[in-house]
Amino acid sequence: MPSIALPAKENALFKRILKCYEHKQYRHGLKFCKQILSNPKYAEHGETLAMKGLTLNCLGKKEEAYEYVRRGLRNDLKSHVCWHVYGLLQRSDKKYDEAIKCYRNALKWDKDNLQILRDLSLLQIQMRDLEGYRETRYQLLQLRPAQRASWIGYAIAYHLLEDYDMASKILEEFRKTQQASPDKIDYEYSELLLYQNQVLREGGMYKEALEHLDNHEKQICDKLAVEECQGELMLKLNRLKEAAEVYRRLLERNPENWAYYEGLEKALRPVNVEERLDIYENAWTKYPKGLVPRRLPLNFLSGEKFREVLDKYLRINFSKGCPPVFTTLKSLYNDKEKVSILEELVVGYETSLKSCNLFNPNDDGNLEPPTTRLWVQYFLAQHYDRIGQPSLALEYINAAIESTPTLIELFLVKAKIYKHAGNIKEAAKWMDEAQALDTADRFINSKCAKYMLKANLVKEAEDMCSKFTREGTAAVDNLNEMQCMWFQTECALAYQSMNKYGEALKKCHEIERHFAEITDDQFDFHTYCMRKMTLRSYVDLLKLEDVLRCHPFYFKAAKVAIEIYLKLHDHPLTDENKELEADTANLSDKELKKLRNKQRRAQKKAQLEEEKRNAEKEKQLKNQRKKKEEDEEEIGAQKEELVPEKLAKVDSPLEEAIKFLTPLKTLVKNKIETHLFAFEIYYRKEKFLLMLQSVKRAFAIDPDNPWLHECLFRFFKAVSESKNVPDAVQTVLMQQMSRLFGDTNPKSFNEAFLSKHLNSIPHRLAAAKMMYYNDPSNQKRAVELATGLDEFLDKRSIQICVKVLDAVRDGSLGVCKETAETYRAQCHKIFPYALAFMPPGYEDDAKITVNGDSATEPEELANEI
Repeated sequence: MPSIALPAKENALFKRILKCYEHKQYRHGLKFCKQILSNPKYAEHGETLAMKGLTLNCLGKKEEAYEYVRRGLRNDLKSHVCWHVYGLLQRSDKKYDEAIKCYRNALKWDKDNLQILRDLSLLQIQMRDLEGYRETRYQLLQLRPAQRASWIGYAIAYHLLEDYDMASKILEEFRKTQQASPDKIDYEYSELLLYQNQVLREGGMYKEALEHLDNHEKQICDKLAVEECQGELMLKLNRLKEAAEVYRRLLERNPENWAYYEGLEKALRPVNVEERLDIYENAWTKYPKGLVPRRLPLNFLSGEKFREVLDKYLRINFSKGCPPVFTTLKSLYNDKEKVSILEELVVGYETSLKSCNLFNPNDDGNLEPPTTRLWVQYFLAQHYDRIGQPSLALEYINAAIESTPTLIELFLVKAKIYKHAGNIKEAAKWMDEAQALDTADRFINSKCAKYMLKANLVKEAEDMCSKFTREGTAAVDNLNEMQCMWFQTECALAYQSMNKYGEALKKCHEIERHFAEITDDQFDFHTYCMRKMTLRSYVDLLKLEDVLRCHPFYFKAAKVAIEIYLKLHDHPLTDENKELEADTANLSDKELKKLRNKQRRAQKKAQLEEEKRNAEKEKQLKNQRKKKEEDEEEIGAQKEELVPEKLAKVDSPLEEAIKFLTPLKTLVKNKIETHLFAFEIYYRKEKFLLMLQSVKRAFAIDPDNPWLHECLFRFFKAVSESKNVPDAVQTVLMQQMSRLFGDTNPKSFNEAFLSKHLNSIPHRLAAAKMMYYNDPSNQKRAVELATGLDEFLDKRSIQICVKVLDAVRDGSLGVCKETAETYRAQCHKIFPYALAFMPPGYEDDAKITVNGDSATEPEELANEI
């Protein structure tokens, strides 16, 4: 249908509709739409119908909005307004590809429309359609050559396409048009210069970049960035003497910066350890209070010289009372010789300070204050915790607490020792004691909540966090609103360990939504950064967003979600009533009565919790209604509510798992877990070629990984027993199988793996599980292999032994209850503090509160040991 031209009166109303939309006065906009559409002549006016739809969309009426916009489009297919509005609707639903198509259609009818071109460029950069973005920015530059954003956008397009030469030429041409005084500093011009220099450096034009800095140094605000870039460029151009001078000047600014010492070393190129040490000795003289020049030589020194330098470094820190000294020395723990010297020195300090208040009885000088011994004990507690001796660690930390019971750091370390020793409940108790000493410290509060979550005390953790969340809102909702992902990640892990899969999945999906929101938030910066000239930060943001989902928070959430979906596929949740009937059928009257009482108590508790939740929800709704009345114009579309029960009972768990896996396959392909999770999913879907792809990628990362061995074995067996596989697929599989496994069979492949890793507990467990999986008659040998705890075996840690115990209990090695109990008892002797290996009757009755009253009694467990 051809476009209907509106007369003057209606045209004025239409312009007012546009103004109302721009000012978010949606209700008024709808009134004006009604005035035009109520006239029978213009009841089908396409552009007015489209604008009505757009306004309704802003009020959250999505279905009506689409109906009106499509109706408007049908009535006026040649209107750029209708196509533009349809694109805006698609964009609001995050259908960016469809929105781009709509904008392109709009440009067919109005090719020089600036607003449509700008909106199109935003979507193109958002979707990283860089070629399209470059073309659109070129059109904008032609239409508005006097605008700064036109030039900058065009240059950024070439920069992102890695055409650095062209990008730098465009920036230089634009720079020439700017009237800037050589001696006057203008922030935006300064940022332009620094961005231009970044382009030159990234393009490998180091000589030009250095000349550029020298020419414009006076006009750049960020003097530190200039010097750092000069040092880096001089090193690349082999101008070492000048580079050394630059790094010396930088050290005068900040003698505690590790990178500056590294740059100075590269510039001076010491040929031996003595020359290298000279650099730092000169720094000691120049900066007597500097700790970094005393710390860095410890990385490359050894023997007596290492002892001498370490002795000085430790004495300074212990005398000053520097709590993070252990953290700064953590990297030395990879060298056993250095650890031995460190222990010998610090134990010597403790003995000497106890007897004569000196670091060494032969020292001359002032006596050390009592706090020095306290910090030595604090260090020793962390040292023994690090090397796996929790009893000695507790001995030192208890002595420190006895002397100074008000120092929070001591309780933090005590909690950490218990955590590493495997008793997270005791750890949470002591962390709660720490936060009770300073309830206004948010860091301690968060740390305590984290420990509580690790101990599966979700409610207590929520109460703990509620001290710092907004009043009138449930703590969990406020933490979700603030995108507090550490809390949600720990919650997901806690719910997973309690088999509350729906709740765990809810947290995983909330984290996934946060990452989606962070991606969408880019829209706000595409125009803002070009206007404000924060170009270096903008390009860094785009590069960060490209790899956003390789962040540890996303990886942890995806890992939990995939594990749960795999479990739900293997063991779908059944109807609770049927499950209950099956469970109660074999119970005696006494047991049945006991169960009914337990169920009644649980039901009553659940009812009270539900009432409390409803009350909180009502309060929140009241607040929302109030807010809505205050600002009724701006109403957004509501997100779909995440219901735990629905999430745990999805129709296709594997498809949901793939949604979490897909970003990992692109961004976290260097982690073997990504490919092994992919294998587990495709194994259940019987996708042989994708299984092959997954194991090959994992094999390239770590061919000796125990989990990979299990996957390879199952793949080998599945291919050997496969039927109805297409010939082409079978041919590829046979070729690759011979490369991966040679001429062996599954049994001999497993035996070869076992003989290669006979001294490693995780490898023995993997081989034992596959031995039983292949032939259940080998159960006895498989169990013996898995449950070996000899001292010569590698990786005999709490985590690995828990995995073995789980395998013995869950049937991976067949039914073997007695073996499980024997193995638990053996592990308890080796790891006496670990909760996982406590006797069956053991229960920790000490309740953790959120006011710090819990940990005042002496630790019965420690005394017993």
